[in-house]
Formats: sequence, C-alpha cells, structure tokens
Amino acid sequence: MSTTDQLRGSTSDRPRFRNTALMIDAAGANFEAAHYQGIMALYAAPGPGRTVRLTGEDREISDFVRCSYLGLDNHPEIVTAAEKAVRDAGTLHWSCARTRLNFSILGELEENLSDLFKARVITFTTVLAANMSALPLLASGHLTDGEKPLVVFDKSAHATLAQHKATVAGETKVETIEHNDMFALEALCRSHRCVAYVCDGVYSMGGSAPLAALRALQQRYGLFLYIDDAHGISLVGENGAGFARSEFSELGERTIVAASLGKGFGASGGILMLGTPTQELLFRRFAVAHAFSASLNTAAIGAARASAMIHRSAELSDRQRALRANLSLLDQLLPTRDSTEDLPIRTIRFGDALISVAAARQLLALGFYTSAIFFPTVARGDAGLRICLTASHTEEQIRGLCTAIEGIRAEIRDAHA
Repeated sequence: MSTTDQLRGSTSDRPRFRNTALMIDAAGANFEAAHYQGIMALYAAPGPGRTVRLTGEDREISDFVRCSYLGLDNHPEIVTAAEKAVRDAGTLHWSCARTRLNFSILGELEENLSDLFKARVITFTTVLAANMSALPLLASGHLTDGEKPLVVFDKSAHATLAQHKATVAGETKVETIEHNDMFALEALCRSHRCVAYVCDGVYSMGGSAPLAALRALQQRYGLFLYIDDAHGISLVGENGAGFARSEFSELGERTIVAASLGKGFGASGGILMLGTPTQELLFRRFAVAHAFSASLNTAAIGAARASAMIHRSAELSDRQRALRANLSLLDQLLPTRDSTEDLPIRTIRFGDALISVAAARQLLALGFYTSAIFFPTVARGDAGLRICLTASHTEEQIRGLCTAIEGIRAEIRDAHA
C-alpha cells in the first residue's frame, strides 16, 4: 500500500470533514515552490499609500495583497487613536477571560459599534475566534428554539468556517453543498424542519452569496443564516454596515453576521452582529473565546473607535467612491469573471499552481506583490493570482499591474503556441 493510500485509509475510517494529512501531502509541493520563489511569508516595512519595502531590498513594492479595501489601515487618525488608547490605559493587554474583567473602553466600543451597525455587537480578537465561538452554539439548538438544526456549509465557505465542521458534527448533522447552490439548499429546507446555512457574504477569492435568494428561503422555511462578511464590511451600506448586514432591515432571531475590524474597517479584531438580547446573553456566557480568552487590546480598541468616527463621516463615502473608481479602471484594463461584482477582490486564473507561483514571482520582480493562490485555498486546477484592490491604489499602480499581467499572459501563450 502506498503512503498516500495509508493516509487516505479505508472508506470507513477516512475523516469525513477534514483530512489534514492528505491536504499537506497534496499541497506541500506547491507551498515549497512558493517559498522557494520568495513570494510567501515575506517581511516588509510599511511605505506610503499601498507600498511596502521588503526586508533586505532598497525598493518600494506596490502591494495588492493587504485587504484594507478603503485604505484605512494606515489612516493617521486611526494610528494616533491606537497610540492614545494605550497611553491612557497605561497597558496594552489584560490577561483574563472576558467573563471576569473588561476594559471600560471596550464596553463603550461595543455600544458604539452596536449603534453603528444597528445590531448587538460583541468583539473578538479575530474573526476566527468569533466563528469558533458561534458555530458550536448554533449547532446546540439554543439559537433555533431548542431544536438542533441541520447545519449546511457552502463548499466555498472560508477556512475559518470550514475548520469547525467536525466540532459542529459532534453536536448535530452537517452537510456541505456546492457553492451558492440554492436548489440543493431549498431541497434540504423542505426535507428538514430546522436548517442553518453557513456561508461568506463576500468570498475571499471573489464573488458573493446570493443574499436575495437566501432571504427568500429564510422567509419561506425559517432558514437560519450565519454569514461571515469579513471581506464585505465597510464597503457599502449605511455607516459601512457591509455587504451582508445592509440586506437586512433587522437581523432578528434567524440571522447572525460575523465581520472583521481589520480589513475594510481598518482597525483590528472581529465582531459578531446579533439580533436579540437573548442571543447576546448566551454568547457572553458560553462563547468559547469570550469565556476562556482575552479581549481586544487597548490599541485595537482605540483604532476601532477612531474608525467608527470615520464611518460616521463624509470621508467614508469618499473612500467608497474612490474604491469603485479604481475597480472600474481595473475591470476596464483587465476583465475577469468577477468584473460584474462591485466588490474589491479579483482573481486571475492560470489553472496550474506552478505557473501561478512563477507569475507572482515575475510580478514581484517588476514591483507588484500579488497572492499566488492554489490548492487548498482554491480547488485543484483553479490556481492563479488574487488581487486586492483598495481606495488608496493610484492609477499608475493599477495600470502598471495590468500591463505586467498582460505581458505574463502573452509569454504563457507564446510558450504553449
């Protein structure tokens, strides 16, 4: 029996929801190539705008990797507020669980964000911690009137959601459906009394959830929606409520939105937007990262407070318009299958992982840093480059990137002619 066969095992003993050993075996060579080519795990000093200076190199690189879609991560008011919060508190971090002791400014921040997003907001150190806390509670049935739901994951749900399938399966039944397959989801809603659907709002490799169709299923069948909108917050909606939250007048008892404070929002941490006081009480008592881990540090609290002020100002809409203008330019110069989306992630697909790694390396040599994406981040045969566009990218940077990618595409075509 080969090593791969031993890793896979028989059908009966093969892991249903995760097989880390097999994943490493399948993806290891691609990661090795990416690290050898010097396009992963880079270290850099921040430069002006969307530039960085790589360690050991005396040149500026135009960065299309960071997900600060509105360019707020180096906003001077956010940086100043983070520093001030640490100095005012006299400490960066309290090492205790949130069920015991919290910074008073954290309580003020959560009230601020609850008002900003018209929800009951609880903060976490990361979106991963938020999802890790929420999904077991969803599986327990305490969010669905005591009845444990069938928990259905979108096949393309982010790794910070899919990671918890096995944990959820320890509480209730779990299914996975094809990406955005509303026919399959409705069939499950018809055959099960209680169904919860777990998906992204804006997907990290491009595209989005069909929220109108999901709302229709919710109204018809009582479908519970758990939406991770880490990449959609701040981009649209009143006060930058985001792609998912903006679709619901009220969250109510059957919708939870997870989001990031470290992407479009420009600060640090993650949040859950809840719809009822009962849900909030349950999470504050039993959410794992709330009961057994620490809170945002004071720098993150100060940064989020400053960003919330920006989200209430005219500057937010100015930055949203700048992002849309940059997207329009990029899509004009470099059309992709994501071009119809008014969202900031674009993927350039080459299919082959090693070609994608080589393309990312060539772009870096030309002064543009993009993410090479390959299995397990995307499906086998769907490898390519991911471009994260922001409001702060200049026209020169966008045009330069597009010209460079077209040159690489031409080289690949010539090589295969």
